[in-house]
Amino acid sequence: MGMTITEKILAAHTDLEEVHPGMLINARVDIALGHDVTAPIAIAEFKKSGGRKVFDRGRVVLVADHFTPNKDIKSAQQVKIMRDFAREHKLAHYYEGGKAGVCHVLLPEQGIVLPGDLIIGADSHTCTYGALGAFATGVGSTDLAAAMLTGELWFRVPETIKIVLTGKLNKWVGGKDLILAIIGRIGVDGATYQAMEFTGETVGDLSMADRFTMANMVIEAGAKNGIFAPDAVTEEYVKYRAERDYTFYFPNPDAHYARVLEIDVSQIEPQVAFPHLPSHVKGLSRVGSVKIDQVFIGSCTNGRMEDLRLAAGILKGREVAPYVRLVVIPTTPEIYRTALAEGLFDIFLAAGAVIGPPTCGPCLGGHMGILADGERAVATTNRNFVGRMGHPGSEVYLANPAVAAASAVLGRIAGPDEIKGAHKL
Repeated sequence: MGMTITEKILAAHTDLEEVHPGMLINARVDIALGHDVTAPIAIAEFKKSGGRKVFDRGRVVLVADHFTPNKDIKSAQQVKIMRDFAREHKLAHYYEGGKAGVCHVLLPEQGIVLPGDLIIGADSHTCTYGALGAFATGVGSTDLAAAMLTGELWFRVPETIKIVLTGKLNKWVGGKDLILAIIGRIGVDGATYQAMEFTGETVGDLSMADRFTMANMVIEAGAKNGIFAPDAVTEEYVKYRAERDYTFYFPNPDAHYARVLEIDVSQIEPQVAFPHLPSHVKGLSRVGSVKIDQVFIGSCTNGRMEDLRLAAGILKGREVAPYVRLVVIPTTPEIYRTALAEGLFDIFLAAGAVIGPPTCGPCLGGHMGILADGERAVATTNRNFVGRMGHPGSEVYLANPAVAAASAVLGRIAGPDEIKGAHKL
């Protein structure tokens, strides 16, 4: 029997000719990632195990992004632990300060993660890199420690759900809306420990930004990983960035799938996930009047150039509603510089936004946009659990950047006919 993309990549990182769902395997790791929340724990376990040397100084990546710029003494201590470890082991990829960005945007941008790779990270949204045609999944900090030490990790081979996307996208609909609609359909446990493989005629029309967004959020359906078959769009993205060779993997025609889900994207309008689950999804026409206090545009889900251009196209010539805060955070230094050069900052500032340096801050309720009791936020992030962005009594509504920007102007979640402006700058 043939193999899926996920199975092929896992097999290629073992000494086995083929693998199948349910098998326990020990596989070689291409990239091991940690950040300022999870890496200090992994470093402590690495030292406790007697580790003196990482398996490959070019394949262990540490990024200070969650509570940076350091918001307090504790976060400063966390970053210091990482910095000291990176210096001691002469890591080729350590990012802090003006070189740091949100890790799941930074690593693909810098060509560190590539098609065909097996990537683990001590962060649940490591699955983002599946957009490149890689197997990427989140692990615990002790697993990260083991990978940093040995370059290997054990896995149970997941079953795969095949998601076939057909039809033409409606205006203002992008990857965020597609993945929210899918999660709304199958639930937050609908793909538990399974791979979500995206295919179909519509995939070719999706930008890499859309694919990153969709792969990023498969974990919100419980998935082990999300993955796209690489194509010309993938090649165009990676060929100027790659630091090393990469491999495109494709499923066999006779690959076995646990389930096939067919989605006609022409039936999908912009989506909003209501509190307190990413699966609590409503089409924009069914949202009603929901007043808001804050809008956050950024995060590893929707903080790329395409997202900022989309939001700026809505905000140009308009102002944020009274008593509403708009926080915009470009996710890497490169995106920051490009947005500045293209004049997007002028648009955001004229509208009344606050522009922050690259950080995960608001998404996880860390800093730079915390919600008070009773406040509501529209966010382009990936989670809206109780207390995710601040007080347990606050509420987070997940949406795409166009909906978020229009909502900031209106002071409430925008209706389907209220998103006005350039589709893209």
